[in-house]
Amino acid sequence: MRYKILFISSWFPNKIEPTNGNFVQRHAEAVSLLHDVEILHAIGDASQKENFLFDEQIINSVRTLIVYYRQTGNPVLNFMRRMKAYQKGFVRMKHPDLLHANVLHKSMLFAVYLRKKFKIPFVLTEHWSGFLKINRHKLSKAHMFVARKIAEKASFILPVSHYLLNDLKEIGFKNEMEVVENVVDTNLFHVKNQINEKLVFLHVSNLIKLKNPQKIINAAIRLSAEYSNFELKIGGDGDVETLNELIKNNRAENFITTFSMLTLPEVSREMRRSDCFILFSDYENFPCVLLESLSSGTPAIATKVGGIPEIINDKNGILISNSEQELYSAMKKVVERRTNFDDPEKLHAYVEGRFSMIKIAQKFDKIYRQVLN
Repeated sequence: MRYKILFISSWFPNKIEPTNGNFVQRHAEAVSLLHDVEILHAIGDASQKENFLFDEQIINSVRTLIVYYRQTGNPVLNFMRRMKAYQKGFVRMKHPDLLHANVLHKSMLFAVYLRKKFKIPFVLTEHWSGFLKINRHKLSKAHMFVARKIAEKASFILPVSHYLLNDLKEIGFKNEMEVVENVVDTNLFHVKNQINEKLVFLHVSNLIKLKNPQKIINAAIRLSAEYSNFELKIGGDGDVETLNELIKNNRAENFITTFSMLTLPEVSREMRRSDCFILFSDYENFPCVLLESLSSGTPAIATKVGGIPEIINDKNGILISNSEQELYSAMKKVVERRTNFDDPEKLHAYVEGRFSMIKIAQKFDKIYRQVLN
């Protein structure tokens, strides 16, 4: 039996934030292989004059409705408008058998409302690194209070990593929990067949401080004093200009290139053109980008934080601390070919067997049926 599943999320890609919460969209697309899925999202736009605007599209075969509300400087009014936007959007959707909420922020109180008013059960996938132990001191009492109230009504909480699951339990969430990881389109991120003349390192992210893009550049510059047989490609939907200045000031333009935001097919192409991915974050949860890299047949250097050790091992990459010295040493090891990584086909098979669309869809399907039966 195919159930009607409605996805809602505190984060979702939209015209204001094109990549925000794209992992939620991928989960929904995976579930659509086995169930009838629709997506509803509400987001504020300070530039619009109308109180509410409706943007309905079919994206990768999934009906997606984003309701934009006119955002003001009043956070209470904004929250009320967001809830109203969700209500207006919900009446346009098929009545779901189950709601799949994402991220324990106050906007997911809408899931609690639907459960109370229409008796629609909901599960909640948690992606947010804010609940990790390293960030727990930043959580306000108000945020935790609301998160607990939402969680109390959820049939399941589904963290995307075992690391996050343990931290949620340590905080005191007592829900039934099961890990359902992030998903990769293994058809899009297929195995590369390109051999590069020079070894290519790649970094793709939103380039915020915790991703340490400048430190990646510094390590590459240091490595260039000894080796000329590599290049670094670095970029994403963030502050590329600051990186360009750093590269120019160090006269590194001949071996470091930058790029702006890429589409998912463009990310796939760049990963197939690369020899080693770098993720040098201070903290992470369960980053899709590592799964995508491995699915493309490209091993990775990554910091040993959050759920990353659940992905990376000595057969598919190198785990390091967030020390610039360790990053330099790992890059040097790759340049000198002193690694024993599995071949690209095995890296792809590792991802396909655990994190492909159908594998993740089957995990969700099992939980949905447990809730609804």
